[in-house]
Amino acid sequence: MHSTRKYLKGLYLNGQINKGKYLKGLYLNGQNKHRPFKYFLVLYYMVAVPAILGSGAEVKFCARLLQPNESLTTTVTLMSQNLTITLYKKESRQEFDDCHKFMAWNLQVEVSGETFYSREVRKVLIRVNKPVTFIQTDKPIYLPGQTVHFRLVTLDTNLRPASSCADLSCLFIIKSFLFVSQDANGNRIGQWLKQTSAGKILQLSHPLNTEAKEGTYQISVSFEEDRIFHNFKVEKYVLPKFDVKITSDDEVSIAQEEISVKICAKYTYGQPVPGTLKLEICRPFDQYVFREVDDSGNLSEADKEGCATFTVPMSTFTKLDPKAVQDSLEIIAKMEEEGTGITHSHNSRVSISYVIGKLSFFDTPKVYEKDTTVEGKVKALRYNDQPLANMDLYLFEGERWSSRHLQNLTTDNNGVATFSLDTAGHNGNIRLHVRHSDITFLSAPLDKPVLEYVGYRVPYHETGDITLSMAQQSSPDTKTVSLLEVKKTERALPCGSEEEITIHYTVVQEAQGPMDINYLVIGRNDIVMQEFQKIVVTDNTVTEGSISFKLPITAALAPNFVVVAFAVLPSSYVIAHSAEFNTEKCFSHKVEVKFNPDEGVPGEDATLQVSGHPDSLCGISVIDQSVLIQEPGKYLKAEMIYNLLPRNRYVPYEVRDPTQCLPVRPKRSIIPYPNAGLKILTNLMIRVPDCLHYLGREYHYGRHYVPQRVAMNSPVGGSGFGAGAAPPVIETVRTFFPETWIWDLVETGEFGKADMPVKIPDTITTWETEAFCLSSQGFGLAPRKNFTVFQPFFLELSLPYSIIRGENFELKATVFNYLTSCMMVAVTPAPTDDYTLTLVPGLNYKFCLCGNERKTVSWNMSPTALGTVDVIVSAEAVSSDVSCNNEIVEVPVRGRIDKVTKKLIVKAEGIEMVKTHNLLLCPKDQTLTEEIDVQLPDNVIVGSDRAMVSVMGNILGRAMKNLDGLLRMPYGCGMVSEKDHGIIRQLNYKHDDGAYSAFGTGSGNTWLTAFVLRSFVKAKNFIYIDPAKIEESKLWLQSKQMPSGCFEKVGKLFHNEMKGGVSDEVTLTAYISAALLEMGLPADDPVLAQSLNCLTTSEGVQSNTYTTALMSYVFTLAHNATARNPLLSHLDTVAHTDGGLRHWSQTSAETSASLSVEISSYGLLAKLGSSNPTASDLGYAAQIVRWLIKQQNYYGGFSSTQDTVVALQALTRYSSLVYSPGGQSTVTVKPPSGAPLVFQVNQNNKLLYQEQSLPDVTGIYTVEANGDACAAIQVSEGTTSQRTLSIPESTLLFMELACSPVFVYNGKAEISNMAVIDIKILSGFSVDSESLNAVSCYEVLYCKFFRLFKMPYDT
Repeated sequence: MHSTRKYLKGLYLNGQINKGKYLKGLYLNGQNKHRPFKYFLVLYYMVAVPAILGSGAEVKFCARLLQPNESLTTTVTLMSQNLTITLYKKESRQEFDDCHKFMAWNLQVEVSGETFYSREVRKVLIRVNKPVTFIQTDKPIYLPGQTVHFRLVTLDTNLRPASSCADLSCLFIIKSFLFVSQDANGNRIGQWLKQTSAGKILQLSHPLNTEAKEGTYQISVSFEEDRIFHNFKVEKYVLPKFDVKITSDDEVSIAQEEISVKICAKYTYGQPVPGTLKLEICRPFDQYVFREVDDSGNLSEADKEGCATFTVPMSTFTKLDPKAVQDSLEIIAKMEEEGTGITHSHNSRVSISYVIGKLSFFDTPKVYEKDTTVEGKVKALRYNDQPLANMDLYLFEGERWSSRHLQNLTTDNNGVATFSLDTAGHNGNIRLHVRHSDITFLSAPLDKPVLEYVGYRVPYHETGDITLSMAQQSSPDTKTVSLLEVKKTERALPCGSEEEITIHYTVVQEAQGPMDINYLVIGRNDIVMQEFQKIVVTDNTVTEGSISFKLPITAALAPNFVVVAFAVLPSSYVIAHSAEFNTEKCFSHKVEVKFNPDEGVPGEDATLQVSGHPDSLCGISVIDQSVLIQEPGKYLKAEMIYNLLPRNRYVPYEVRDPTQCLPVRPKRSIIPYPNAGLKILTNLMIRVPDCLHYLGREYHYGRHYVPQRVAMNSPVGGSGFGAGAAPPVIETVRTFFPETWIWDLVETGEFGKADMPVKIPDTITTWETEAFCLSSQGFGLAPRKNFTVFQPFFLELSLPYSIIRGENFELKATVFNYLTSCMMVAVTPAPTDDYTLTLVPGLNYKFCLCGNERKTVSWNMSPTALGTVDVIVSAEAVSSDVSCNNEIVEVPVRGRIDKVTKKLIVKAEGIEMVKTHNLLLCPKDQTLTEEIDVQLPDNVIVGSDRAMVSVMGNILGRAMKNLDGLLRMPYGCGMVSEKDHGIIRQLNYKHDDGAYSAFGTGSGNTWLTAFVLRSFVKAKNFIYIDPAKIEESKLWLQSKQMPSGCFEKVGKLFHNEMKGGVSDEVTLTAYISAALLEMGLPADDPVLAQSLNCLTTSEGVQSNTYTTALMSYVFTLAHNATARNPLLSHLDTVAHTDGGLRHWSQTSAETSASLSVEISSYGLLAKLGSSNPTASDLGYAAQIVRWLIKQQNYYGGFSSTQDTVVALQALTRYSSLVYSPGGQSTVTVKPPSGAPLVFQVNQNNKLLYQEQSLPDVTGIYTVEANGDACAAIQVSEGTTSQRTLSIPESTLLFMELACSPVFVYNGKAEISNMAVIDIKILSGFSVDSESLNAVSCYEVLYCKFFRLFKMPYDT
C-alpha cells in the first residue's frame, strides 16, 4: 500500500498565562516566570484527534473542558500553510464534552478567558489513501484445460467502491512461473488492456491450454504505479472424496505423560468414512540434523463415527538432547478408505512447552501502608491447571538481579500457600517473587536459595511476581501509586453484540471528593466515543472500585479498537491506561446467502437467495468442498480485506511534535500517555519532554517504552420407501460434476434481495458458498454457507486423472446404501469400444447391501482409445426372492438406478516428444513469407499427435519469461546449479581458495571457475554478490597461468557438453581471457597481456572454427582490430549460408547443434562488438540471428548450458541495437486446410504469449508477416513415440512392484555424459515416498530402487 503523505512543518508548542493564574510546572522559553508550585487545582482542557487523517475524509475530534472558573472561549482551528478554518468555537463557563466531524487538515486549539489563555498546535499527517484492490478466483486450483474465472474489486479505505476504479486504465496479465521443479512455462499467456468496470466489479476469465504445465500461475493487475498479484495452481489432480481432521491440544507440556490425538474422517456429504486410520507423530530434529524422532506404529479401525483416538507416551520424544530437536511435534493423520484403498492425510503441528507448572499471587493487596503487615496468598498449579499440593516454594523480595530470600512456603491440598510480610523498614515499592524449590544454587551457600533465570529448554515452573506500592500522598517530588486499568478480554468480541467494558480504579491517599474518569474508544479510522463517569474519592487510604459502560460492537470497531481511560486526581496528577480489544472481522454491509431448500438432490431445482443493501452488485461463487480439501484455506476471508487497509493507530515520525526541555527534581518521574494513534491538544502534562534539566545538566534521550499504566502531573502543555411387486423404474443419470457450480454477478435491486434459480449438479457432496456485495454504502462479505447434495442410494467411481493405453488399470466402483432397509444391488458397466473391462475372479457383481453399508467391486480395465473417454457404470436395486440378513429385500420407489458417467484421459504409450520450428520475421513495411513443413516421425503412435503455433513480439520474450526452465535438467552439482536460484546454491561448490568444482570436492576446475566468474560478474548488476568471492575466483585463475601465458587445464568436468568447444589450453585461455575482459580488466593488465600474447602466438588457430570464433570475440573485447579482423574474414569464408541464414559448425560434417550454436553466437558477438556497428553489420548479424532463432527449443533455450548462455548473450546484444519503441505487425498462419490463424503484434502485447492449436498436424504451413515490427513464431509438434519396456502381465498382480532398471550407454561418444533418467509410473501406481526420500544425491554411481504401490489413482 503506497500513500501520498502531507504534513505541516514548523508548528510548535506555545502557551501563555496571564493575570496571575498559575499552571503547575509551566515554563516558557526555559524560564520559570512564576513562584514555586501552587498546590490547588485549576481548569484543564483536552482535544483528541487521530494522528493520521485521510485526505478529504470526514474525521471526528472530541473536546473536553473541566473545572472552568470563568467564562472561557474554546476555539479549534484547522490550519494549513495557505488556509485557516475555524472548526469549532464555544463560549462557556460550564464543563462540556463535545465531539465534532471535520474534513482533514491540521489542528490548533485555543482556550481563552479574561484571565486565562492557552494555545496548542499539533502536526497531523494528511495521507492520500489510494484505493485498495483484491483479486478473487473461482477456485484456488485448476486442471489443464479448465477456465480460470476471476474478479477485480477496488475499494477505498472506508471499504466503499472506489469512485476512480471505473476510470482506471488497468492491465490484467496472467503469468505462470516455475514452482519448485514443476514445469510451468513462465510465459505471459493472457492480457487485457484498459479494462473498466461498468458496475463495481470487473469479471474476466481465461481458458487454460489442455497442455498447460503444472505449477503456480499468477494474475497481475497494474494501474498507475501500483501492481497487485494473485496466485493459483495448475495440477493434474483427483479431488478427495473425504476429509481428515485432527483434534489435539495446540500445546503440550514436556512434563505430561501422554499425548491424546483424535482423528476423524468424513465424506464431503457428511457421512463417516469406514477404513483404517493411521497416526504418525514426529519430533523434527534441528535443521542441521537429517532425521527425526517418530512414533509411527499407531493403527486403528475407524468407529461408526469415522473416528479413532490415540494416546502416545510423551517419553518417546524426550529421550534425546533438547538441543538436537525442535520444540514441536508434527502430527500426520492418514485414512485408508475401506474397499478402494484411497488414502488422504492431514497434518498439524503442536508446540512443546517447557512450562510444567504456574505460580501466581492472589488475594494480595497491591497497596500497603507503611509499617503494617501484609497478608497474601500464592497459588501453585500444574501445566493442566490442577493444584500442586505439598509443594515447597521460596518467597523473594527485590529485583531479580538483587533479590533476597524472605520465606519458605508449602502449599496445601488446594495448591495454596499463605504468607505475611512486615513492611517495617520499607519505604516505597516492594517487588515480590515466588519460585519453585527446584532452582539452582550456583555460587550461593547451599542453605540459601537464589532467584535465577531459567536455563534454555529446561522444564520449569513459571514464576509469580507482584509489586506492592506504598500508600503516600502525591507531591511534586513523588510519583503517585494511583492507577487505572482497562480490563481486557482475550476473546474476539462478536459483531452486533453489546459488550460491557470495565475500568478498574485505585486511588491512593487523595483528597476526598468527586473525580471524573474519562474514556475514549478509538475505532479503525476515528474516535467512536468519548464519555466520562464521576466517582467519589473517600477519606480512606485507598479508594478502589470499577466503572463500566456498554459498547455496541459495530463494523466501525473492526478488526480491533482501543479504549483509553484517564483521570485527573485531586492532587492534579493524571493517571491513564489503555487496552486493545479484538472483534470479529465484520462489515457494515450485512450480506446473507442461502439455498432454498436447505439440502438438495442431484438434478433437481433450487433457488439461491442473496440479500444485502438495496442496489448492490454481488459476486457469487459456489464450489465443491473437495476443492478446499485439496487446497485448504484458499478462499476470500474478511482478514484478507482488512489486511489491505492502511494502519492508522500510531503516530508517524514526521508528525511527532517537539517538546520543551523540562527542569525536574530528583524524585520526579515522567511517564508518557498511552499511544493509540491520537494527537492530544491539552494543557495537561501527558507527554515526555525531549530533555530534562537536572542539577545543572541537560539530559536527552531517544525512543522510549510506552507502558500501560501512566501517572503524570497536571496542568502543563502536552498531548421414504416401500415394498412392491413391480415398482416403477426411476433412473438417476449423473453426468454433471463441476468443481465450480456457480460463478455469477447478481444485483439485489431496490429491495436488497435477489433470487437465482439453479439446477443442482450431480455430485454427491457439500457445496460451499462465497458471496460479497458492493453498494454505495460499502463492502459486505456473507458468512460461508454449506449446501449438501445427497441421495441415499448411489454409486461412486474411483478414477485417476489419466491412464496409459496398453496398461491395465483396476477400475473400482463403490455402492453406498444409507437407507434403513436391505436391497439386492447389481452393478453393470456400459459397453464401449474405448476400453475393455475384465471381471475379477471371485468377485460377485450382484450382492446384498443393507442399511448404512457399502461395497466395492472392480474390473481390470484396458483402454484402447486415446483422448478423453466416458466411463459409464450403473448400480440398480433389483427385485429378489433371496433375503439379506434375514430381511426381505426392498426396492426404492425413487432412485432405484444410479447411472454415473465420468471422464477419463487416456494417454498414449511411449515417450512424449516435442519438436519445434522457429521463425523470426521482421517485415519492415513489406510482406515476408516462410513455409514450415510439419511431418511426423516414423514411430509415432497414431492419435498422439498435436500441433500448436505461438507468436511473440520479442525474440527474447520466451527465454526471459522462462529463465529457470531453459534447460530441462536437475540441479545438484556445480555444473548445473548456475541456472537455478544460482548464487546461494552455487557457493556450495566453492573451495576455500576461490575455485569451483563439479561437486565441491577434489581439485578446482579452471573452466568451471571461469564460467562462474563470468556469470557472477554479469549478475552483480542485478543482485548482490560479495565482491570478495569474485576476487577470490579471479586470483585462483591467475595462479593457474603458465609462463607461456596460457592457462593450465585443471579439474574434472562430468558434463561434457557444458563446456562447449573448450577442449585445449588455447580455447581455455581464450575463455578465461573473455571472462577477465568482461569483468572490466584492461587489455594491458599483466595477466591479460600474457594470455592475449598466448593467443596471438598460437599456431593453427584458423583450422579450428570454434577457436577462431571465440578468439575473434576476445580480441573484440580487447579492442585489438589487428588480431580481430583476420579472424572475422576467415569466419566469413567458412560460414554456411542458405536462404538468407548464416551459421558456422566445427567441420562440414559436424552434427552437433549445440557446438554450432555456440560458434555462431561468438561470431555474432564479435561482429556486433564495435561501439557503432554499421547497417551492413546489422544486416549481416540478422542472418545469424534468424538461424539462431530456428535452433531454440520450446522453452526459449538451446541444447546445453553453455550454448544457451552464449546465445542469449548474443541475442540480447542484437536486440539492444535494433530496439524500436513503436511498430506493429500482423502474422497470418495458413494451414494446409481450413481457415488461417491471425495474430496481432504491437508494443502493448510484445511479451504476450499468443498460442493456438493448429487444425492439421502434418503438412506445409505458410507464415506471413505484414507491418513494421518483428515477430518470433514457433510451431511445435507434440508426439508420442513407441519406446516402451514390456513388463510381464503376471507382474502386475502383485501389490508391490520393485523397479530395478539397468541402464547402458550406447551413444557415439567415447565416454558417457551426465544423464537424466525419466521413469514413468504405471497406471494406478504411485511412488512410495519413503523410498524416494532415501535417494542420496551424492551416490552418483548407483541406482536407487523405488517401491511402487498399487493405488486407485496416481498422485
